[in-house]
This record gives sequence, C-alpha cells and structure tokens, in this order.
Amino acid sequence: MTSTRQDAWTQDEDLLLAEVVLRHIREGGTQLGAFEEVGRTLSRTAAACGFRWNSYVRKQYKSGIELAKKQRKALKKHTNGEPIQQQQAEPEIAESVSRQTSELQLRDVIRFLEEYEKTENELQNVVNENKSLNHQISKLQEQVKTLSAQKNTLESNIQLIEEDYKALIEIMERARKMVVLQEDERSKKVKFQMDRNGNLERVEK
Repeated sequence: MTSTRQDAWTQDEDLLLAEVVLRHIREGGTQLGAFEEVGRTLSRTAAACGFRWNSYVRKQYKSGIELAKKQRKALKKHTNGEPIQQQQAEPEIAESVSRQTSELQLRDVIRFLEEYEKTENELQNVVNENKSLNHQISKLQEQVKTLSAQKNTLESNIQLIEEDYKALIEIMERARKMVVLQEDERSKKVKFQMDRNGNLERVEK
C-alpha cells in the first residue's frame, strides 16, 4: 500500500497521468487500472490520481480522449488484423498530448508574465512612494533648521530683555533711594516754633 502525498501536482505528473489514462482508454483498459499504475509510479494513491484526473487533467485532454476512444473502437473492429492502425494512431495521440501540453505551458508563461507585470507595478509604486517620502523628509528637515534658528533668535532676545529689565529695576531702585534721601534731608531742615497764640508752625531753615 502506497503512502498518500499531500504535495501539489507538477506539470510533468499531470502529463504522465494523461498519457497513462489515454493509453488505457486506447487499449481497452479501465481508468482505475490507469490510476493504480500512475499511483505506483508517483507514490500516490489511486484515489488521488482519480481525483486529479476528474477535477483538472481530463478537462485539458478532451480531444485526446475522443481520439483514444475512436482508436479503441477501431481496434475492436480489426481484432484479426495487424496492429498497424494502433501504431498509426499513436502519433496522432502524441501530437494531441503535445498540443495540450504546449497550451498548458503557454498559459503558465502568460500567468507568469501577468504576475511579473503586477510585481513590477507594485515595485514601481513602492519606489515612487519612497521618493515622495524622501522629499517630505527633506522639507521637514528644512523646517526643523528654520525653527531651530528662530528658537535661538528668540532665546537671545529673551536674554537681552531680561538684562534690560534687570537694569531698569536697578535704575528704579536707585531713583527710589534718592527720593527717600531727599525727603529725609528735607525733613531735617524743617523747624517748628510757637506763634503768639501758642500754636506750632513750621519754619524752613
């Protein structure tokens, strides 16, 4: 009993499956026999080969199946003749299988090119987006430089204002002290004396 494989079918395996099934149809054998033969060759179960044939491969070889059935009928009608007709029909079947394989290969090429074009477009989009982001980064860096220069200017202005404010406070303090001193001096110069009515009056010195 062969083990069941879970990996995907390759194009070569599909081709082998088609060739064996078409040969069994042409020679009057059964599809089950073909599936068992392919299963032994590919280490797959007959059920897996049958499922692959009915779900995918059979659709790709409709013309080959019809040709194999016609050859089987021809062989039954000429059972007493030489097997020349089979030999003559085999190139036709081989040509049909080759044509089907070429079509599969062409579809694979087209699919590959479509995927490549899609990948190329996505790559170009990434490149364009990267350029746009780099441009934005450059603009932001310029803005940072400008803001940094403005920050330095503001800090210098604030420092000057603080120095001017301190100088103004010192000037105001000195002026206040001078006013106080003048008031003290002025108060010291004031003299009081008694008038005739017994009231005090201030007399400037």
